[in-house]
Amino acid sequence: MDNKLMLMIPGPTPVPESVLLALAKHPIGHRSGEFGTIMAEVTAGLKWLHQTENDVLILTASGTGAMEAGIINFLSPGDRVLVGTNGKFGDRWAQLAEGFGLNVERVTAEWGKALDPEDFRTRLEADTAKDIKAVIVTHSETSTGVLNDLETINRHVKAHGALIIVDAVTSLGATNVPIDEWGLDVVASGSQKGFMLPPGLGFVAVGPKAWEAYATAKIPRFYLDLGKYRKDAAKNTTPFTPPVNMFFALQVALKMMQAEGLENIFARHHRQMNATRAAMKALGLPLFAADGTSSPAITAVAPVGVESEKIRSVMKKKFDIALAGGQDDLKGKIFRVGHLGFVCDRDILTAVGALEATLIELGYDGVTPGAGVAAAAKILNETA
Repeated sequence: MDNKLMLMIPGPTPVPESVLLALAKHPIGHRSGEFGTIMAEVTAGLKWLHQTENDVLILTASGTGAMEAGIINFLSPGDRVLVGTNGKFGDRWAQLAEGFGLNVERVTAEWGKALDPEDFRTRLEADTAKDIKAVIVTHSETSTGVLNDLETINRHVKAHGALIIVDAVTSLGATNVPIDEWGLDVVASGSQKGFMLPPGLGFVAVGPKAWEAYATAKIPRFYLDLGKYRKDAAKNTTPFTPPVNMFFALQVALKMMQAEGLENIFARHHRQMNATRAAMKALGLPLFAADGTSSPAITAVAPVGVESEKIRSVMKKKFDIALAGGQDDLKGKIFRVGHLGFVCDRDILTAVGALEATLIELGYDGVTPGAGVAAAAKILNETA
């Protein structure tokens, strides 16, 4: 019998049945009044989710496309920018910025460690000429399972006066990102993460200070020109043909999220993160990110005495549970357990139980049968 595929990766994430059914509806014209009504509703829902009264623009793109738009619309070739790099995606934004002719300075930390806000403060305070135009930060570094201290870094950026451009691809909808309260200028995310949708939509929240920079930014842009999206969003339409059925799905997903409530969404993700981490410790599996810096979207594990790729292979072949592997230099060294989006407590217990069985099959000496499930269940029962 074919088993039900269980996605325990940081994206794409599981999609609720009601959202999938919305995708199956017959398309409507994207210049119709019906679409305009949906556009107005989802825009209001996105502002709620982003905790902002300012623009949240919808692109037909992945999270990388949203980040590219978030960089090229507000900067000019030669601008000096700081980019936090402590994983694959921080590195990607540095490479992207360099590709558009920006003067990039990396603020680095070892993969698996959080960025040090003091490194940003030191560089920003030394810039008395105010040459630094923007700071680009990955909030949840998916490749390592680390959550960077965005709030503190942002305070230093605000004291300097530069723009802050945030990759919130796996943090938005999983942990608190109060855009207006913190005064974040540009925040990018993607549909296949905490939004509980398939891949296909990118989102960019833009504040007033960023729009001021837009007026003088000189990097060429056309399809990703956010000014066009802003102008058309004010009329509940889009500048180019959107994936109409994804808007149907977004409408349903946002209603689900609003019914659960922001605080409950954040609490669920943190509860499942803590349960997963407790299970890994109980099974004798070393965690890659330290307590206090771990992402509520994904847990990275660096096993010793058993190969991570063998764990992933058995989990997939025997239980049809997909875990993520390591990327770049971490390939073959870690595996990653996603708990992002449409994931329930039962999914955590199922994945941990299957992992226990996998470790036993692979002859891992550190496993005590039932220890992982018991540790996860204790956390889930205490905080549910």
